[in-house]
Amino acid sequence: MQHLNLDDLGQYSDVVLSRSGAAVTVRFVELHDADALQAYFRGLSVRSRYNRLMGAASELPAGQLDKFIHVGEADSFSVVATISRDGSETIVGEARYAFDEATSRFELGLSVADSMQGQGIGAALLSNLECRAAALGADQLFGDTLRSNEAMLALARKAGFTFAPTPGDWKQVRFVKQIDTVPTANPCVVWRLAAQSLQPILA
Repeated sequence: MQHLNLDDLGQYSDVVLSRSGAAVTVRFVELHDADALQAYFRGLSVRSRYNRLMGAASELPAGQLDKFIHVGEADSFSVVATISRDGSETIVGEARYAFDEATSRFELGLSVADSMQGQGIGAALLSNLECRAAALGADQLFGDTLRSNEAMLALARKAGFTFAPTPGDWKQVRFVKQIDTVPTANPCVVWRLAAQSLQPILA
């Protein structure tokens, strides 16, 4: 497994492109992002927030927010997708993932701001997460979502995930994808290079 330098998170940032060609930066969440991240969740529609948090909530619960901004604890990580507007950074998406080295499984969840949906950001973010999973040495990606979350199910289906019942919860469905090779296409230059450098170690 790759060991990250948590004192210099900026080096792990990537730039992906939306469907319109706009540059979207994918970077780790940092401590100073707490207010902006909470504002992002408050700005989601009721439906989008319900789908992401698996229940009714007006914002990201305090305990979860604390976990989001502390990258690397319990092998869990959070990233934000941001764009530049009038010289300032705006969060337009987020994802959280965890890697279980014992099982080589990579669990993920993500959301995209309602105003930015349909622009390819979710697909680019999911592709970026696959690169990060490969760099960590994962064999499998998976996530759980509500059966009613048609947007997430469509995104996962288009990305090549298969579906199965979520153990212990009939309201959810699990989307799963095996990682056989390191992705070679953008977006994920940083993570592709990291994975390639690790291949002798992981073999």
